[in-house]
Amino acid sequence: MAASNGKLNVLFLHAQAAFGADSAVHCLLMRHLDRERFTVHAAYNQGEGGDVPVSRREIESIPDVRLRPMAFLPGFRERGPAEVLRNTVASARFPVDYAALALYCKRHQIRVIHSTDRPRDSAYAVTLGKVAGARSIVHVHVKWSDYYSKLACWAVRNADAVFGISDYVSRSVVTFGRAPSDVHTILNGIDVSRWDPSKADGHAVRRELGIAEQAPLLASVSRLFGHKGTAELLRAFALVRKEVPDARLLIVGEETPFSRGFAAQMQELARELGVADAVVFTGARKDVPDVMAACDVFSMPSDEEPFGLVYLEAMAMGKPVAAIGNGGTPEVVVHGEDGLLSPTKEDFTAYAANLVTLLKDPERRARMGAHGRARVLGRFSAERMARDAGDAYVKLARS
Repeated sequence: MAASNGKLNVLFLHAQAAFGADSAVHCLLMRHLDRERFTVHAAYNQGEGGDVPVSRREIESIPDVRLRPMAFLPGFRERGPAEVLRNTVASARFPVDYAALALYCKRHQIRVIHSTDRPRDSAYAVTLGKVAGARSIVHVHVKWSDYYSKLACWAVRNADAVFGISDYVSRSVVTFGRAPSDVHTILNGIDVSRWDPSKADGHAVRRELGIAEQAPLLASVSRLFGHKGTAELLRAFALVRKEVPDARLLIVGEETPFSRGFAAQMQELARELGVADAVVFTGARKDVPDVMAACDVFSMPSDEEPFGLVYLEAMAMGKPVAAIGNGGTPEVVVHGEDGLLSPTKEDFTAYAANLVTLLKDPERRARMGAHGRARVLGRFSAERMARDAGDAYVKLARS
């Protein structure tokens, strides 16, 4: 059932104050859903006191969204006296806040409630859907298993439908126990207008970091923790330098709250491998398109990546990708066409061989880069992602 204006009302529920890759995908969906078919609503974290969460700023920047800032129950990982006090206050007012949001859903004829797979978001979405008579969707951004919190697992089991960001992720949800008919693969997309090689300045990045224009350059962009394969990349790079002595490597990104000290460990590993003089750890940067433009090959040997948005970004910038051929990565990077995939990140010798192959063959790099950009434009745009999600909303609302 749609609203009286014929449009389907969709509520995005975003309790998180932080803004990660999952948040970025959901904001792209909010931005690109067809306003001729859908009215988009967002219930999101208003912040505490004078603090304005990053997620709030991002959501409020999206045109034509009906905004519903609110106080959610605090996240389950929060600790410390101040957090305990806020938890107590928030818990006391929770019934009133929750009832007000349920009333909002009924008043605005919300038919679909869409959340991330975070425990708080997904639990709110599923329970609110049952109370308000709306369909709930939990959007899963990782390989799913019983390893995740009991609350998140309950939500994935009890949502009316589940979105997976790749077939790899969707299969894991089916293995977890959901019927295949309840699980929809909505392949991620990116805002291709942000990733335009003609507008990026890789020369400035090289000048800033003291990298010669002709030096073969690898780049990796990710949060810094073990899963992303930074250690394996460094070991592979040590082998690359034997074949391509003037090669350089950029490692771009910052640690997570759970990987403190990892960057220092990787810097020490680079020294042990004898490549510290050729590796630059830049920390987080806001000019990632320029970093992509500066490099010759994008290199991230992440194991069982659920999708790999950063691969799309590199491909959109016309760069070949060197990655691992498992998880959701082969759905993004086609081996031999957009880049080269090796079997496992532990086999850094094979990974190094792929890097050397690409660094020594500029014509192949150019061909793969052009193919990758064309594939992103044709298959991985935010507009396509929003169309696929919208079709699933309509199907779910009619069921």
